Amino acid sequence: MSDAVTDYSNIAAAARAGEATRIYRRWSSPYSNGMTDSIPRQRADRTQLQQIIAGLTEGVVIINPDQTIAWANQTALTLHGIGSVKELGGTVSEYRKRFELRYQNRHRLPEGDSPMERLIAGEAFSEVVVEVVRAGGGEHGQDKHGQDKHGQDKHGQDKHWVHQIRSLVLTDPHGQPDCLVLIINDETERFNAEQRFERAFGANPAPAVIVRLSDMRYVKVNRGFLEMTGYLRDAIIGRSVHEVDVLRGADRRELAVERLHAGATIPQMEGCLSLPDGKEKTVLLGGQPIEIGDEACMLFTFADLHPRKQAEDALRHSEERFAKAFRMAPGPMAILALDGLRVLDVNDAFTAATGWRREEVVGRSEAELELWGRGEPHDQLERQLKQTGHLRSVDIQLRSKTGTAGDYLLSAETVTIHHERCVLSVMQDITQRKQTETDLVAAIESVMQDTSWFGQKIVEKLASLTQAHGPVAEGPSIATLSSRAREVLGLVAQGLSDADIAGRLGITRNTVRNHISLIYAKIGVHRRSAVIVWARERGLVAPVKPLAKLKKARRQKAA
Repeated sequence: MSDAVTDYSNIAAAARAGEATRIYRRWSSPYSNGMTDSIPRQRADRTQLQQIIAGLTEGVVIINPDQTIAWANQTALTLHGIGSVKELGGTVSEYRKRFELRYQNRHRLPEGDSPMERLIAGEAFSEVVVEVVRAGGGEHGQDKHGQDKHGQDKHGQDKHWVHQIRSLVLTDPHGQPDCLVLIINDETERFNAEQRFERAFGANPAPAVIVRLSDMRYVKVNRGFLEMTGYLRDAIIGRSVHEVDVLRGADRRELAVERLHAGATIPQMEGCLSLPDGKEKTVLLGGQPIEIGDEACMLFTFADLHPRKQAEDALRHSEERFAKAFRMAPGPMAILALDGLRVLDVNDAFTAATGWRREEVVGRSEAELELWGRGEPHDQLERQLKQTGHLRSVDIQLRSKTGTAGDYLLSAETVTIHHERCVLSVMQDITQRKQTETDLVAAIESVMQDTSWFGQKIVEKLASLTQAHGPVAEGPSIATLSSRAREVLGLVAQGLSDADIAGRLGITRNTVRNHISLIYAKIGVHRRSAVIVWARERGLVAPVKPLAKLKKARRQKAA
């Protein structure tokens, strides 16, 4: 008996290591229908065999030649989600009713193809992989394994196991089959991990292919790769890396090929994929060795650089167009850094207008060059630019290299150039226009001594033209005038004559003239038109009746 225990201990150890078949060959005699190795019955009885294999990490199911299920260890029961041998079904046919067996592609095994049925039929096999699912039956409620009697887990999902099964035969002293054995390895976790990988690989938008290293053929391709390249799946799967060479245009092709054949990581590098339509696509590629189903493989991943290349080309063309427009612009233009208003570039019109050469101004601040003037008006421009990010048609005095100033309208906008916040400024020369306006005002003032010659619109235009020359000059304020003088001033600003003002206020014309003379002295002017401009610049417009109504009222009074 001790010899038998020793032999079965060896068998148990071999089963743990997956080497049972090798040990069984020491005991075997040919089995007439090709079944695997046999063990002489005389070396041990079945009870001792059961005791030895009960603690194996592999599942063991013993079947009698009459197709009844004689015994199973606890591992085998756990791998079926049950607690007793009786729940296996008692016979091979009952087992088929209680458990549904599937191939890895989820197709059901046809009748006669289950491992038990093949074993009963005398077929030998060393590695059969099947998915096992409870087919239902029995009472409701959960067992100690956390599943109900219908084979669902606590989340209500069908519980399944993946078994890797091999067969053994025990014979009697005459060499006849005494009992049949199925040895089950639990491959559920590996199968689930592969399923998760399959789903993630297929759903990942990042283009990828997998190459089997043993024959350098593509075994998997995801949708991202097919959409990026335009290939059909059948044009990739089963083809060799020589037929569809993803490394053909790689920057470091020799290194990539060497790493591929060595099964080592391929570092990221730019490459060029040939597309089925004959075009090419620039990509970033890399390779990572992985194992799929015990097969050494290489996972290639890709990033489409074509959109980035297009964006880079578009940016380059845009910058070229901007540079040409900047250089050829007829008005002075300058690009300054927003921080400190340091000059970064100027165009040809700027150098022509100011006399500065480009290299003389680049790198210097606008304040140092006094391009936009100096003092409070300049500081106000700078504050407004930084607060609002733009300037629109602001009058400035653009100073040249020699110190002379010209009248310009300045417009500026903050932009980002090469990741730096900048100011793009453009200036329009209005010196000639200003001179024309000045000459026009002077001509009008020299020939017109009485504002009664002007209509309301002409007076307003005259004030606006004069005010356009610059900010209101410092001088006497309206507060220094008496209330009656302010009334007279307001009516003068309306363009009323002395007679109209006298009628409006109910005073004599001499009194009106005296008030106007006092106003001349107070504000330092000598012409009536200058008084009108001075008053309108300060917003002094007294509400008066229309001139026609005033004349009518005066005629009525005279009558």
